[in-house]
Amino acid sequence: MNTPNINREHPEYIARKTMWRQYRDLYGGGERLRENASEYLVRRHKEPGQVYAERLSRVFYENYIGSIVDWYAATLLRREPVLLFEGSDGAARTFYNLFSDDCDLKGTNFSEFFRQRFVQALVSGASYLVVECPRANGPVSTRAEEDASGRSRAYLVDYNADEVINWNYDETGSLEWAVIRTSCLQQSKVTDVKWERETRWIYYDRENFQIYRRVGEASLVELIDEGRHGLASLRRVPLFRLQMSEGLWLMNKAALLQLEHFNKSNALSWALTMSLFATPVVYSDREWNQIVGESYYIQLGPGDRFGWTEPEGKVYQIAADNLVRLKDEIYRVCYLLTHAGTASSGDLRMSGLSKQRDFSITQEVLRAYGDGVKDLMKQVLRAIAAARQDSMTIDVSGLDEFDIDDFSNELDDAKKLLDLGIGSGTLRKQVFKKLAFKYLCDARQEIKNQVADEIDRMKYPI
Repeated sequence: MNTPNINREHPEYIARKTMWRQYRDLYGGGERLRENASEYLVRRHKEPGQVYAERLSRVFYENYIGSIVDWYAATLLRREPVLLFEGSDGAARTFYNLFSDDCDLKGTNFSEFFRQRFVQALVSGASYLVVECPRANGPVSTRAEEDASGRSRAYLVDYNADEVINWNYDETGSLEWAVIRTSCLQQSKVTDVKWERETRWIYYDRENFQIYRRVGEASLVELIDEGRHGLASLRRVPLFRLQMSEGLWLMNKAALLQLEHFNKSNALSWALTMSLFATPVVYSDREWNQIVGESYYIQLGPGDRFGWTEPEGKVYQIAADNLVRLKDEIYRVCYLLTHAGTASSGDLRMSGLSKQRDFSITQEVLRAYGDGVKDLMKQVLRAIAAARQDSMTIDVSGLDEFDIDDFSNELDDAKKLLDLGIGSGTLRKQVFKKLAFKYLCDARQEIKNQVADEIDRMKYPI
């Protein structure tokens, strides 16, 4: 790829990059949003600069959408997905045991890595990961040499939607190439006087990669590395995407409501604060030139009157009711109406059946999310297995049960199923595996694989 074109941005990227920044601010909240509050707090018509500056200094943000996104991520992956590796390849099993516990060479397990990708997809509409393999000099002639050199130790690298700046698909919808741009501040030596911003571009096509770098804004872009990437033997770009549909993209559904709530809540807070400092009013026919304050007194004539201006409060009640409605609407468009429950909104008067029906909708949405995450997990694991030429059958299950029930209920259901006497040894083994994996959901993948092997070897009937 030519160096002058490496920083070119796709038209869709250009159209969305401002939106991505806003969505990250709305998700993060806190000081991040406070620093950029001038972009979101609407300035009133002809509002004096000093007044607007004071309102900015007092800004606050009730972050409902951030809590909603985190709730979905925590609930979806409350139980880790079940990774099933079937085959007699001992070296491959050893690799996948290690990979499931540390999939990015940073100590992040497979489930946590995809939870983070899921959060970013809910916020930005998509998130990305790349399958990489360590690079080593010199050729290898056998698989043992490849394993010994570390080249077969595949790992994952995460990227956000605003870091994939350019791409192209062929007529079948397969990715032909992509460009990723990252940037960070760096100090090459502790003795360096200043920090410099280093920008890197990584170009991937179906077989090769190229890495470009620029340190500082004035320096030139230089090619620092190139070669064949880990999935070159499959002739596919090693970039994978977790994509949210428009209906399941939570931040996009709730962002405008969250911004409206932000402005209304800050306007109401400002009005309440200003009403605490009531303005004195003197009713008199005489010219008024006295100073009013805590350390002063005033002299009134026989017919003069003194009072204070303060609002009646009707508009404040309307604004407060509107804030409750906006909050409930944020939860409703995110399929979480039961979580909005406040006495003023009437949710406490809902019947148990109605609440159960509302949560059943939430469960269906969670299952849709689970299907998308599982599909991506399968794609990634199977691509790695194909590139490594592992003799393994790989599957991913789970992410489809979200009721926090006692484990004994599931045991009772399984016992009733087995008591039916269905003449299938495969069914019995699969039921045992499902129960074992749920009970051992936090165990290492190596233990899970060992349990699965022992169940497969047991003789039927028991």
